[in-house]
Amino acid sequence: MLSRFILSAEDARTMVAACKEEAQRQNWRVSIAVVDEAGLLMHLERMDGAVPQSPDIAIRKARTAALTRTSTKTLEDVAKERPGTLTFPDRLPVQGGIPLMHEGQCVGAIGVSGAKSPEDEMVALAGAKQLG
Repeated sequence: MLSRFILSAEDARTMVAACKEEAQRQNWRVSIAVVDEAGLLMHLERMDGAVPQSPDIAIRKARTAALTRTSTKTLEDVAKERPGTLTFPDRLPVQGGIPLMHEGQCVGAIGVSGAKSPEDEMVALAGAKQLG
C-alpha cells in the first residue's frame, strides 16, 4: 500500500495569504487559486480590483500545473516550439501556475491571474514558498 501527502485547508489559506501579501506589496490586483493534486479547487480569492475574468484564469493555470506536474511557464515555452501542444485538452499554458511538490510528490498547485504573466508567477512563488 502506498501513502501520499495532501494539502490541508490551512495550507491553502497560508499560501493564499502569502500570495496576497506579495501582490499588495507590488500593488497588483490578482486572483489566487489553490487546487489539490487532481486539480480540484481548494481555495480561491479575488482581491479587490482584480479583473472579472481573473478567477477563472487563475483556476485554469493552477489546474494545468497540478495535472501536468510542471509550471505553466514551461508549458508556454514548449508551446512556442511545438504549437500542437496547444490542442491538448484542459490546459492553459500561460505563465502563472506553479505545481506544489513535497518530497517528490505533487500535492497541488497555485495559479495567479490579474497582473502580467511573470508577475503572476512571482505572486504564486511567494505562496509556494510557504509549503516549505
